[in-house]
Amino acid sequence: MLAQVRSYALFGLEAHPVTVEVDVSPGLPAYALVGLPDKAVEESRERVRAALKNAGFPYPQARVVVNLAPAELRKEGSQFDLPIAIGLLAAQGVVDLEGLKGLALAGELGLDGSLRPVPGGVNLALGALAEGRALVLPEGTAQEAALVQGVRVYAARSLAQVVAFLKGERRLEEARPEAGEESLEVLDLLDVKGQLKAKRALEIAAAGYHHLLMVGSPGSGKTMLARRLPFLMPPLSQEAALEVTRIHSAAGQPIRGLIRTPPFRSPHHTISYAGLIGGGAMPKPGEVSLAHRGVLFLDEFPEFGREVLEALRQPLEDGVVTVSRARASLTFPARFLLVAAMNPCPCGWYGDPERPCTCTPSARLRYQNRVSGPILDRFDLVVEVPRLTPQELAHAPEGEATAQVRERVLRARERMLARQGRPNGELVGQALREWVRLAPEAQELLRQAARRLLLSARGYDRLLRVARTVADLAGSERVEAVHVAEALSYRRSL
Repeated sequence: MLAQVRSYALFGLEAHPVTVEVDVSPGLPAYALVGLPDKAVEESRERVRAALKNAGFPYPQARVVVNLAPAELRKEGSQFDLPIAIGLLAAQGVVDLEGLKGLALAGELGLDGSLRPVPGGVNLALGALAEGRALVLPEGTAQEAALVQGVRVYAARSLAQVVAFLKGERRLEEARPEAGEESLEVLDLLDVKGQLKAKRALEIAAAGYHHLLMVGSPGSGKTMLARRLPFLMPPLSQEAALEVTRIHSAAGQPIRGLIRTPPFRSPHHTISYAGLIGGGAMPKPGEVSLAHRGVLFLDEFPEFGREVLEALRQPLEDGVVTVSRARASLTFPARFLLVAAMNPCPCGWYGDPERPCTCTPSARLRYQNRVSGPILDRFDLVVEVPRLTPQELAHAPEGEATAQVRERVLRARERMLARQGRPNGELVGQALREWVRLAPEAQELLRQAARRLLLSARGYDRLLRVARTVADLAGSERVEAVHVAEALSYRRSL
């Protein structure tokens, strides 16, 4: 007898429909699994056999052929355990084939017949939604999949529950998301003493989506500042939140609700090219994609591999990254706000008023040259974060709380979206010329700065974008000379 069960294979962020065909026919006991399965799928044979026996269901003593169609697509992961087991039972007449219509199944089986979560619940739900099917998943995965509106997701704890549901002997409850959205502890700017200019740079970066480089001695507060940036940024819209949650789900990250706060990713400087950009035999999202719509923080910036840093150039320009392998070429979204931090020299104390620098000029130059000019040219804001002495820390002004600064950021972002439909940091070409309205004094200051600083075309546009954001934070329709002057103050050269 032939049985067909619907499931899905994950390719990047997409869930491709897969029909699990199970044929049980007379003959010597044998088991053949075809359809380009990987090692995890091939091992499902033993998991399914033990799960069926320990759950009290028959395993066919006959010739079994399992085909994962379409055969030309590579199948990876353990999510095919449940559909294969149900297919075997349906082919033996234990489960009625009519009960499988309009359903899709996915889940890993334990040897005792229990169901274990699988990655990509949100993506599996989107695949079922596209086909108009209901979805049966393990409990943990079902809560994640329930974040997608418009699809019925049933949660099951064991193979026995799924069989009883298909036979009409019991009901499976529809899954509900664990929480309406992910909740995070807000990190406040009040925790950082002093550093008023660096805090202002964070405000400008959050409002206009401008890439930021912080340069300062060890312990000056660069990492503390960077970790507070996502809480200054506007919350993600419903569409953006689902897109970000989908990426994290595909990467196997734990999902505790819809991700509304812009993500913050801080990979170690020893990360590989594939870890940052994405990769693997079947490409998975890298850190640049996990930081989509959020912040990618690279601490100890010059310590990252040259090849790794140069790979950032395409996603910084295009907002996407394409990973090509022999088996597949996949494109992942990667529109992130890049924040980097570095010391001024290898020892970290160059320019410090109290501690002497022990580096030679050539050592400082080699250290700074680890980051190429084209990468440095991508930063709209460069700010110095000096180390404060204990006396300065004791008397440093408290500054503003995150909530106060965030209000200004939200108002400025609303102006940008109402005027041009996107943040100022994404304005290029004619759109930049159209929406940056310069006062006569600002035009003259800009001409002088371009001539004296020998600005490139990219540097000139970067200065315009930052000045436009400073004006929006001040509530000004025109870009005045004072706004251009503040933008120029963030052009510190290394």
